[in-house]
Amino acid sequence: MLSWLKGKYLPITVFLTGAGVLVIEVVATRILSPYFGNTIFTVSSVLTVVLAALSVGYYIGGKVSDIKPESKIFFGIILLGGISVLVLQWMQVLFLPTLGTVLPLTFGPLVTSLLLFFVPSLLLGMLSPFAIKLAQFQSGKRGLGSVVGNIFFFSTMGSIVGSLAAGYLLVPNFGVGAIILGVGVGLVALGLLPLVYLGMDKKTTVKISLVVLALVLVYGVAAPTTQALYSKNGIYEKITITDGRYNDRPARFLFQDRSASGAMYLDGGDLAYDYTKYYSLYDIFTPDPKRTLVIGGGAYSIPKALLADLPQAQVDALEIEPSLVELGEEYFDLPVDNPKLNTPIADGRRFLHDSQDNYDYIFSDVYSSYYSIPAHFTTREFFQLAHDKLNDNGVFIANVIGNLEERKPSFLWSEVRTLQTVFPNVYVFAVDSSDDDSAVQNFILVGHKSSTPTILDQNELQKGRHQVIRELAGHQVNIHQYDLSDYQVLTDDYAPVESWTGELLRRSR
Repeated sequence: MLSWLKGKYLPITVFLTGAGVLVIEVVATRILSPYFGNTIFTVSSVLTVVLAALSVGYYIGGKVSDIKPESKIFFGIILLGGISVLVLQWMQVLFLPTLGTVLPLTFGPLVTSLLLFFVPSLLLGMLSPFAIKLAQFQSGKRGLGSVVGNIFFFSTMGSIVGSLAAGYLLVPNFGVGAIILGVGVGLVALGLLPLVYLGMDKKTTVKISLVVLALVLVYGVAAPTTQALYSKNGIYEKITITDGRYNDRPARFLFQDRSASGAMYLDGGDLAYDYTKYYSLYDIFTPDPKRTLVIGGGAYSIPKALLADLPQAQVDALEIEPSLVELGEEYFDLPVDNPKLNTPIADGRRFLHDSQDNYDYIFSDVYSSYYSIPAHFTTREFFQLAHDKLNDNGVFIANVIGNLEERKPSFLWSEVRTLQTVFPNVYVFAVDSSDDDSAVQNFILVGHKSSTPTILDQNELQKGRHQVIRELAGHQVNIHQYDLSDYQVLTDDYAPVESWTGELLRRSR
């Protein structure tokens, strides 16, 4: 057995370390998302830092292996890499809550990625050139090309397995902290055991083992505790449910990463967040809808309101995060046994594309994090798809966040213009106030599939059964007073939503 391992240990080792690198890279995004959001800034920062660190590691590893091509140094680097991963976990607990508060969503992920992930990735990057050098000595008559190809084959295969394992097995079933600790301890064992076999003295082995044990125990003590009713990683983001107060009333909140994505009053059935109350705009644009679709279930506030308002209507409530249906039933009174409620788990755009049904009413409320809407729900192609899935006189409603300033770029005004390229009549309502151009707030965008404009007569609105309808005139934004011709129409080819969101946040500070 030992003789077999002696000839195979390098491919096996680079396979395992390659898997470790990709597990860290995938999980790194989940580590940062609760603080900076699951945005393009977070993803690109993690990729940039890991690739930069690997590049530097390749260079240093090649130099070191030329000077001292020894197995002890090779496994010592793996050991240091494992310890650095454990330190990463400790630093995450110690520093990330503060950094996530003081650093902006744009370059904050880059700074934090450098702090957390650069050193572990650099050390693991040193291994491939080192393994090539050691394999060259062991290869006999094998050519250099074959040696290099063999090492890179096993390293890359390990990366593939690590990436798949992280996405399909580890993240769905284990906490992020447990995954990082597991990778760290695994790398420590992968480095330490061969060093012991190669003659590391007992005293040094004990010291290293105590350091590793201390790091694991310190994390266990220092790991943040939460008073949340529920806090676990979902498939797409960290899900947290807490109780607190909102508008001086007891309420229950749903957070997806750092986004407050839903809330429910605990002392009554009325809606908590004001923007959700605009679901009732169907009363004006398409009274008595028979089939409705809500894209973005969250805490399922709007689907529950539609079921209460329209007991004869079919309500399809789409959510991409699988656990939210069960959590909605347990924590937010979602009536999953109501035959009029359908709760598919699917991407909203894909569902619309594949659906054979048409709707009278579609409400889009999808956010990947904080202010950022997934780009494929902001484009002309998506609006056209929604338009085509509406019955005659159907209405499409979208919740977006922005302000009324006319400075470019403006996500709000680009969205309005994009909607205008598809729907014959478009309306905009400011949830808080239409008087303050600089106020960052929710805006309700309405696209009406009707050739006849809807006149929002103040006297008629006062007869509405919902308070938000009775007060609607004071929240309407007169979009005709704005020249929108110079604003970018968003398409699947060009929709820099997160960049513009970052700019909005920078301006509003």
